[in-house]
Amino acid sequence: MTSSFAKASSICESISSGLGPLFECSASRDYVRVRTPFLYPDGDFIDLYLNSSDQGVTTVSDFGETIRWLSSNTLSAKRSPKQLGLISDISQTHGVEFFRGTLKARSTEPSLLADAVTRVSQAALRVSDLIFTSRLRTVESAIDEVADYLQELHLPFERNKRLIGRSGRSWKIDFQVSSPNRSSLLSVLSSGSRSAAQQIVKGAVVTWYDLSHLRASPEPLSFISLVDDSADVWTEEDFNLVESISEVARWSAPETLEQLLTA
Repeated sequence: MTSSFAKASSICESISSGLGPLFECSASRDYVRVRTPFLYPDGDFIDLYLNSSDQGVTTVSDFGETIRWLSSNTLSAKRSPKQLGLISDISQTHGVEFFRGTLKARSTEPSLLADAVTRVSQAALRVSDLIFTSRLRTVESAIDEVADYLQELHLPFERNKRLIGRSGRSWKIDFQVSSPNRSSLLSVLSSGSRSAAQQIVKGAVVTWYDLSHLRASPEPLSFISLVDDSADVWTEEDFNLVESISEVARWSAPETLEQLLTA
């Protein structure tokens, strides 16, 4: 026990002297945890874990938390070949090993521990940033699917419609759709992350509010928010918020969207 405590104390001293107080070090019986000042995109701290072998090798690891975080915030738990390639590139760039979903680096010298912690921290940060490429791909895929559906309905539409709000700001709406009875602005709300979904809903409400004068024009436009509910990231509060300022359809029930567009 004394030996383990001594090892932990030595590790924490090396981290403190090499990286300063922003890296918080705490010891347990099995490992030393370092809370880094780096954050995952949702605001959670990136924590690393250090463990020393009897041979004097200290391993710095994220315990697979970065990949678990990425998987829990994307539609698919499996990494695509492109993502795996990017993770491999990131690992090589920062000089860390990526093995069975874990980012890690080893150090045999206490003076080099700070460098190992820095490398794994930066690799974890870069890997977690892959969420943004995944979200962009998800949104673009959903919009393409909606475009295909509108074509099947034989409804004329214009993509990426630019409109000026009451504030003078320009807004880009995913679709303007024309039917014999009405014309509609259609915004696709898609996300693989619950935290991102909340921001998307807030952004939609701001957009519809600034464009609200178009609902009272001589040729009024209806506002439709289409929620891509293929991912379970939306709450009832989200739906209530967008329903307060637009009509709402769910992608899982496309017949509702057709009814709104042609009413």
